[in-house]
Amino acid sequence: MPSIETIHFEDLFWLWGLLIIPVMVLYFVLRHKKRNVQTELANSSSVTSKGGFIGRFKPALFILRVIAIALLFIGMARPQTTDVNTKNKGIEGIDIIMALDVSTSMKAADFKPNRLEALKEVADEFVGGRPNDRIGVVIYAGESFTQTPLTSDHKIVRTSLEQLDFGLIKDGTAIGMGLATAVNRLKESKAKSKVIILISDGVNNAGFVNPRDAADLASKFNIKVYTIAVGKDGMAPFPVQHPFTGQTIYQNYPVEVDKELLEDIAKATDGKFFEAKNKKALTAIYEEINQMETTEIEEIKYYHYDEWFYYPVFAGLALLVLEFLLRFTLYKSFV
Repeated sequence: MPSIETIHFEDLFWLWGLLIIPVMVLYFVLRHKKRNVQTELANSSSVTSKGGFIGRFKPALFILRVIAIALLFIGMARPQTTDVNTKNKGIEGIDIIMALDVSTSMKAADFKPNRLEALKEVADEFVGGRPNDRIGVVIYAGESFTQTPLTSDHKIVRTSLEQLDFGLIKDGTAIGMGLATAVNRLKESKAKSKVIILISDGVNNAGFVNPRDAADLASKFNIKVYTIAVGKDGMAPFPVQHPFTGQTIYQNYPVEVDKELLEDIAKATDGKFFEAKNKKALTAIYEEINQMETTEIEEIKYYHYDEWFYYPVFAGLALLVLEFLLRFTLYKSFV
């Protein structure tokens, strides 16, 4: 039997018939009082005294009739349960490459514990929130390479993010090469939407690819680039070793982010430029990108209806038959 929460009625009109129940109860009460008054005036035995123990339960016949009628009206309203099965007919996913700066400047501690670790944590959460997309990772510093090709296995992507560290490649900031490598990974994609999330905290100072040429290439292949400038111009604390004690201390060093370049890249590819001055802002940026780049899932729903009207109808008819039999057998002699 279904739980009450899953039941709905196909023909609600019949439920109006339940309003007859309080009318029947009122009529029964008034009629019963009238009979008691008449029997007292006639100084005759009451039904209860005439029938003894069995006679005491004659009102149960009325209760059976009320319940039977209520069940019949409920049955006529056709109670049903519905099972809904959902099937994904097709998923139009998005191919996303995250091009991440792993240069030494990402050691700056204006993000806790540093820029790279904060980026890894936020990027991991982003990957976890996009189960239907293929995602890859490109890293760059003085040169670039593909850390993880496009894949729907997000466990691999998240593991590769966790393993990111400094010193994996020659130092520097080759923004153009990082972007070009990401474009190369996406140019053959057949996805409805192709996106690069390009992170940088510096100025292009390495590599042999002009970043604006790489942006034009991305535009040619209909690849949208969201650029994020991490940190702010000025001074930022960097970890260094104390020359005498060997302990890690922090000293302020000048930093510079080429926001104009990142804005031009985003504009050339119909993307958007963001500026993240702290981890909270970086998280908000990834959430905004997540909302802008939605994955379309076509769902087909199959509805299966189960009719339950026969339970209250059969129960109501059974109670009416029982009431009829009792009235004309056991209680036939009662007034």
